[in-house]
Amino acid sequence: MQDDTLASSRTDFVHNAGGLRTSETQHLTSVELTPEFLLPSSSKQAARPLMGWLAVGLFAITAFAEPDEEALGKAKGYPRGTAATMYAEPFKVGSFSAADKILPSRLVTRGGPVTPLTNGAPATINYRYQNTRCGLDDYLEHQRVTGLLILKDGAIVAERYRYGRSERDRFLSFSVAKSVTSLLAGIALEKGVLASLDDPAEKHVAELKESGYGRATIRQLLRMSSGVKFTEEYNGRDDIARLSRAERSGEPGAALQLLASLNERAFPAGEKFGYASSEPAVLGYVLARAARRNIAELTREWLWQPLGAEADAAWIISADGQEGTEGRFNAALRDYGRLGLLLARDGNIGGRQIVPREYLLDATDPTRQPPAFRPRAATPYFGYGYLFWLLPMRHRTFAMLGIYGQSVLVQPDSGIVVAQTSVNKDPRATQTRAERDAFWRGVLESLGGYVEP
Repeated sequence: MQDDTLASSRTDFVHNAGGLRTSETQHLTSVELTPEFLLPSSSKQAARPLMGWLAVGLFAITAFAEPDEEALGKAKGYPRGTAATMYAEPFKVGSFSAADKILPSRLVTRGGPVTPLTNGAPATINYRYQNTRCGLDDYLEHQRVTGLLILKDGAIVAERYRYGRSERDRFLSFSVAKSVTSLLAGIALEKGVLASLDDPAEKHVAELKESGYGRATIRQLLRMSSGVKFTEEYNGRDDIARLSRAERSGEPGAALQLLASLNERAFPAGEKFGYASSEPAVLGYVLARAARRNIAELTREWLWQPLGAEADAAWIISADGQEGTEGRFNAALRDYGRLGLLLARDGNIGGRQIVPREYLLDATDPTRQPPAFRPRAATPYFGYGYLFWLLPMRHRTFAMLGIYGQSVLVQPDSGIVVAQTSVNKDPRATQTRAERDAFWRGVLESLGGYVEP
């Protein structure tokens, strides 16, 4: 998703590090307990603050219609689609929150202690959009958001689910998965699984020998700067559609054959940023071959269990068993928040360094990027790091972005994380970017963050 331009409810929710869930169709008096294995902390201790909040009425449920809810399948309970129909409007909600049950997938199991997300003071978020003062509920009434989580210093200050979704759903990340792939690359480098980011991909993937992607270095793949021409217009006739068809074809090696065949050059390797989902796809093959293990295993051992995730995640896999590292990761909303928290703490959770700090700074600090990759140079707005989008702000601020409105915004200096899952009508979300940017800025300003350019 080349998300390269930005302008400067019904409030059904789950706000509960303690595991209490208010159902979409129920009243406050009907509360369900989350299974114990999903609880971020002891249910006996953590449930009490939420009950106090509910009792004093700091959150209210208002019966507003959710945007386009009928077109999105409300009358039929937001049904899941099939591989052929999951992108159609009536099936988006059900499919984007259960894609790993529709398509072949490989589980990433959680394990060990869960990193707690404590209950923070409820946030009052204000932002200006189209010369109007707006709040959090306004944003949700304007956007087709299925889940929204805001953290401040590791505490939940807002958590909302809509269109019948809940904390138990696994949401398809789309290109947020690219940033997850980057984290695996950083860990692989530290472990010596990758000797150097300047090694060519063909060192690990023989099928790419002498091809454009084979000659690309790992660093160039991380920056999407191989220079190999790859079209991504989401019209069903572009290269990303060809890659998706190859991944689903059932023909062994079809995806790698396609990637090896792409040799037309758009620009010299390493010269500039050129968005191409093929590059993190190649990187996934590099990681799996170098480690001699599948990506789901690496994610579980290197990232998901050390992170302290509260729920299992899943990678959707191709016909040859390769995980879709370009856009096919699935996780619970709170665990996307924990990924953001890991990044906000420069790779450290609970006193344990999970992702190398220096790698993360190389990946997300605009000042560490070559001039062509910095904000307002790589694109009219964003810079681009190692599969992360870099905002033009004085204080390091970056995002993981996916089509149809998926995003995780991180500002380490303020400890702010904003995770969102959505079912936008347009893959590129052109109709929502301006308000999303205004909302992000409003969150940062409302919670003591920084927006100075």
